[in-house]
Amino acid sequence: MVEASAAELRYAILAAQREGNRQLALQLRPLDITPSQAEVITVLGEHGPLTLKGLGELLVCETGSPSRLVDSLVKRGIADRADNPMDRREVLIQLTKEGRRLRPRIHEAEAAIHDALDEAFPSGMRTEMVQRIHAFLSESNSGAALARRFPRR
Repeated sequence: MVEASAAELRYAILAAQREGNRQLALQLRPLDITPSQAEVITVLGEHGPLTLKGLGELLVCETGSPSRLVDSLVKRGIADRADNPMDRREVLIQLTKEGRRLRPRIHEAEAAIHDALDEAFPSGMRTEMVQRIHAFLSESNSGAALARRFPRR
């Protein structure tokens, strides 16, 4: 077997990310949402309501402020903004009834991709790969978002 170079690994990860995003976009097309919007809906469903900053800290798809993503979801009636009862200076982002209705459909769209990953990468291999990726990203903003979203046990 030929040893893989660091460059090949980097491009293999990029190609896998692009292909996974392409497949997810195809699965989400009937819902008329993007993979990034789906991540916002998932995070709000699991952790919401959240401030814009709190949401941004849990998103892997978006660096910086997710305000454009939130705006698009608010315009579509999938999310809304509400005053924080604990601090009137803050606004909380939360899912609407429509957003909550989309959550299981998003989960179904992601399931096909997750099944393919489970088949391609057995459990032990996935665990080792994720640990190594966490280590590689440990000093980055993306790594911090990943660690907040999927805390290591």
